[in-house]
Amino acid sequence: MKFLDQAKIYCRSGDGGDGVIAFRRERFIEFGGPDGGNGGKGGDIIFEAVQNLNTLIDFRYTQHFRGAKGGNGAGADMTGAGAKDVVIKVPIGTQIFDDERDVMLADLDVPGKRVVLLHGGDGGHGNAHFKTSTNRAPRRADKGWPGEERWIWLRLKLIADAGLVGLPNAGKSTFLSVVSAAKPKIADYPFTTLHPQLGVVRLSMTQEFVIADIPGLIEGAHEGAGLGDRFLGHVERCAVLLHLIDGAAGKVVDQYRTIRGELAEYGGGLADKPEIIALNKCDAMTPREISSRRAALAKASGAKVFVISAVAGTGMPEVLSALWMEVASARSERRT
Repeated sequence: MKFLDQAKIYCRSGDGGDGVIAFRRERFIEFGGPDGGNGGKGGDIIFEAVQNLNTLIDFRYTQHFRGAKGGNGAGADMTGAGAKDVVIKVPIGTQIFDDERDVMLADLDVPGKRVVLLHGGDGGHGNAHFKTSTNRAPRRADKGWPGEERWIWLRLKLIADAGLVGLPNAGKSTFLSVVSAAKPKIADYPFTTLHPQLGVVRLSMTQEFVIADIPGLIEGAHEGAGLGDRFLGHVERCAVLLHLIDGAAGKVVDQYRTIRGELAEYGGGLADKPEIIALNKCDAMTPREISSRRAALAKASGAKVFVISAVAGTGMPEVLSALWMEVASARSERRT
């Protein structure tokens, strides 16, 4: 299944049904009077977050959604039938924006969460509604109210507890494949990962969290260089970021500052999130290189630097434990 995290669609709710003009005419009924019923309500446009979806690819092929019109009223003071609502199912984590993409209309971040985006039009009144003591035979009936319409943007942000960031070939996909059952593509060339990947890390029966791997960033990503920074939106909801740095490639401080600069340029609070720094590929470095590069990175970042090898499994338990501590802390804060 192809991954798609943005889509533009058109939605229109249903018009209300028309009211009618009718009079009761029955044998042996001396005073019949008006009995035209009201129209029914038009169908709403409803969005619902469901668990069995993880892409917006369906909206590439179906881009127009219209609610049905409500039923017209009838004689004998019968109200028209209300139209069925149109329920559009989207993945958990989908945000709905207006056509200009500067106003968020809804955030469906919880399974089963629903939002009525467009309300169907109300039905028009039949002539029975306008009957008064002085107007006993009204010949007025209203048309149903029109529904609402608008173009909207859907944007999917994956729900993950921890996010992997780093330059291309920093070892993010390898790390994900080792700590979870995910099977991302791994190769020795840049931009192997073209779409975000999710994996579930299970440390014990009670310690479990979701980790997201996004395509690697390069300098100028916020201006569209490489694959750009559009996939950074998938780690906006993360409680902690794991910053992987390729120790074997050298210039570790430059690598660190490049990614930090791109996070700051992107915004969204990513630069302020808790960050765990890991110097990866220690199996390809000498002990002296490990010591010097770790010290340089610690001085530049002002934080503890973990030394790991995703391939060999060196230092992995310590990093996962540190990630879990941040995730558990964030979860406890959300409960209070």
